[in-house]
Amino acid sequence: MTKNRTPAAGRRGILRAVLGAVLAAAVATPAFAQTAEAPKELRIGYQKYGTLVILKARGTLEKRLADKGVAVKWTEFPFGPPLLEAINVGSIDVGTTGEAPPIFAQAAGADLVYIGTEPPAPTAEALVVPKDSPIRSLADLKGKKIAVAKGSNANYLLLKLLEKGGLKLADVSVVYLPPADARAAFESGRVDAWSIWDPFLAAAEKQLNARAIADGTGAVANHQFYLAARGYADKHPEIVRILLDEIGKIDQWGKQNPKEVARFIAPLIGIELPVVELAAQRLSYGVRPVTDEVLAQQQKVADAFAELKLVPKRVRVADAAWKHGKP
Repeated sequence: MTKNRTPAAGRRGILRAVLGAVLAAAVATPAFAQTAEAPKELRIGYQKYGTLVILKARGTLEKRLADKGVAVKWTEFPFGPPLLEAINVGSIDVGTTGEAPPIFAQAAGADLVYIGTEPPAPTAEALVVPKDSPIRSLADLKGKKIAVAKGSNANYLLLKLLEKGGLKLADVSVVYLPPADARAAFESGRVDAWSIWDPFLAAAEKQLNARAIADGTGAVANHQFYLAARGYADKHPEIVRILLDEIGKIDQWGKQNPKEVARFIAPLIGIELPVVELAAQRLSYGVRPVTDEVLAQQQKVADAFAELKLVPKRVRVADAAWKHGKP
């Protein structure tokens, strides 16, 4: 039986073709991987107030990321929980909230990480009542209706203030409302008190003559957190660090120029200057990595919500620590 033999020249041709294909694949694969790795945009969720409003207006982040071919897309949210839900479903990549929203998001299964935090600002949130209200102390809240945004930092403030006043959550009637609806309910007298943060707090004080029964001093730290989808932060740590670096520059300017901050923000958010000036006095500056100590404080927030069955399961906050963000 005659065996089929490929001529030597033919074998060499086949070998060259195979090697050429392998080499082409080796060259093409890294190029494709680089294309896949480079994000086309950074989608940022922000609220009506704070450092990100200034960063958005100044456009410095856009200029810095343009060199890398990365566009910046901004989306405004009324408060933290819907912002983190947007991260969870992939609508945005990063955003900023207070202490409680990440707890609720983590309990709901959101795969997010803490990428940065601002210093505590306990005076930037408070529980207020109408100026002529008979409520004079935290103990007087028993049996009263209190408005608060569910899952917000002011939600945790309410829990701690009730505890401070010797009351339990069951001793009051909590009405869960977003800030705009809560203000309407407060102004119309449908609720007796309102647990809220700046600039809504400052607006209530300046425009409605609301009276603060207590702020967060001695009750809560009121950290502001920057969070990201874990997949985005782990895949693009350099982009996240650039974002935090630009936030840091804004913070440095804001800390040295609080009055300028108020004048700059007021027209951007459509709130009169005296309100923003009051809020700006209580704003904290100085973005920094999220330390183990801060995570431990967040764990106390998580445990408080779990004990009251306000979240569906217990949360281990350290699971949301960003491995690239350790100091």
